[in-house]
Amino acid sequence: MSDVVQSVPTGSPLAPDNVQDLVRQIKQLGKRAGFADVRISDVDLSAVEARYHAWIEAGYHGEMAYMESHGSKRYRPDELVPGTVRVISVRMDYLPKATEPSWRETEKSHAADTAVISIYARGRDYHKVLRQRLQQLADQIAALVGPYSYRVFTDSAPVMEVALAEKAGLGWRGKHSLLLTREAGSLFFLGEILVDIPLPVDPPTSEHCGQCTKCMDVCPTQAIVAPYQVDARRCISYLTIELHGSIPIEFREAIGNRVYGCDDCQLYCPWNKFAQAAEVDDFDVRYGLDRSRMVHLFSWDEETFLRKMEGSAIRRIGHERWLRNLAVGIGNALALVKENEVLKQELIAALQTRIDHPSDIVREHVQWALSRA
Repeated sequence: MSDVVQSVPTGSPLAPDNVQDLVRQIKQLGKRAGFADVRISDVDLSAVEARYHAWIEAGYHGEMAYMESHGSKRYRPDELVPGTVRVISVRMDYLPKATEPSWRETEKSHAADTAVISIYARGRDYHKVLRQRLQQLADQIAALVGPYSYRVFTDSAPVMEVALAEKAGLGWRGKHSLLLTREAGSLFFLGEILVDIPLPVDPPTSEHCGQCTKCMDVCPTQAIVAPYQVDARRCISYLTIELHGSIPIEFREAIGNRVYGCDDCQLYCPWNKFAQAAEVDDFDVRYGLDRSRMVHLFSWDEETFLRKMEGSAIRRIGHERWLRNLAVGIGNALALVKENEVLKQELIAALQTRIDHPSDIVREHVQWALSRA
């Protein structure tokens, strides 16, 4: 699904002596809108076409059919939005403001019965946050240049965000396939404004992963099958968010207590010691999702889930998959706390409340979890 669309007659060409000043103003406005960095690229992604097709042909996208739709529009922005000649790419950091310096070690040591939710999803839905601020920036650009054509995106529609951001010099693609920067690691969101204004482009940056393979080595399911290549079908983020049916049994134990996404490849990346706190408060933790016990979250009925997850990216997986993921997490906790009879019985009792759930998927995962006791 695409984001906000505006199409108005293109204004007069910019005088050459005004272009650099315009770029400076756009970047300043982007910073004021909450973006940590703003860069500009052209639309030529021919260098990544072969890699994209090889990834699709290998089936690494799993059930994400949208990854192979739209044909060449995915790597040809000027076909997606005719008239596009430049892409303004932005970075927005999402580490919550209250995050302590030792956050990486804390994130690596959650108790067995605590739900681990990816850091990016603990606050407000980033789609809404970035879309609103990108629209604000697009409107401010119009105030500078007059009418122009543009389209705003954030993790939506067939846009190769990382490739565009890398081309614009926002960072380099890490071996885990995420964008990395020396200044802020990889804990940030990306967004784009496709425009018909022939702005000067920024140079790409150099790559700084070297011989490091920590992200590959630490992946619980070995989803990073080669440098820069992720088999989504093995990735915990895919399994807990994108996969609609049953989680393959061979991956359930490795999922541990990760009930929505997985940050491991980022937690162990040396560059994330430089991760920056968000400039906005939208990504502050809601409902204690950084420390909630799984039995508590498992007790939510659908109405409670929908109400509490209003405005959260988590809401889109629905209550059924929420319970599915939690059942797996509770089952894995059961296997680890067998010596703690009180906690063991609490976990079993929680699972038994859903043993007759109307969903086949929920019942299946609950039964698997009980077998771990």
